[in-house]
Amino acid sequence: MIKIKSPHEIKLMAEAGQIAELARRACGDLVAPGITTRELDHVAKKVITGFGAKPSFLGYGGFPGSVCCSVNDEVIHGIPSSRKIKEGDIVKIDVGALYMGYHGDCAATYAAGAIPESTEKLIQVTRQSFYEGIKYAREGYRISDISKAVEDYTAANGFFQVRDYVGHGVGSELHEEPEVPNFLAPGRAGHGPRLVAGMTIAVEPMVCMGTWQVNTMPDGWTVKTADGSLSAHYENTILITKDEPIILTADKDGRHA
Repeated sequence: MIKIKSPHEIKLMAEAGQIAELARRACGDLVAPGITTRELDHVAKKVITGFGAKPSFLGYGGFPGSVCCSVNDEVIHGIPSSRKIKEGDIVKIDVGALYMGYHGDCAATYAAGAIPESTEKLIQVTRQSFYEGIKYAREGYRISDISKAVEDYTAANGFFQVRDYVGHGVGSELHEEPEVPNFLAPGRAGHGPRLVAGMTIAVEPMVCMGTWQVNTMPDGWTVKTADGSLSAHYENTILITKDEPIILTADKDGRHA
């Protein structure tokens, strides 16, 4: 069942979103050659708990970290470890904060030092595909309208959206209905859930340079591209309104990654 949030719930989700964004930004600012993904995890946890919140991911389904740190061909769910970031790596920081019973969920991709122009394009197209999608994130449109816009923009730039993982509703649960795919399944144009003011969803393009196919590693969490190509990830939690959507994972000044 899709949950429509009350004004009070939306206020709490905005506060949770602000905390998640501050943790995302703190980690992103530190991505550089030499830092370990575990150090980034510690920073995020310190930021989140410093505001009286809890890391949404820590212990979720048994996940051992406060954030997901996925490097290069790792698409999502990378487990923080002693791995050191190297010059030219790209690091996906996915973070959630649970505050007063509600979650904020966001992600972004950061470069460690200099990267090739093609890699920079991958990161920027991934981010912009989110914005292309949320042009349709308003009352009266359908989830499939978001999906189509995200996929169309990605494909026009020569990249591919992961199909095994999708965006989702967010609220008192980290993952709620509806699913928010980043691609349009055959026959789904004009179908699927219609957007209603008060819905809160996470739109999160996961984009690959090569094939969209992925594999889960033996650790049971880390997801990598099947062909070893680079991938990027970008996500925000948004509120559906009768007008433009509101990005809930923004800080108090409205900034976000």
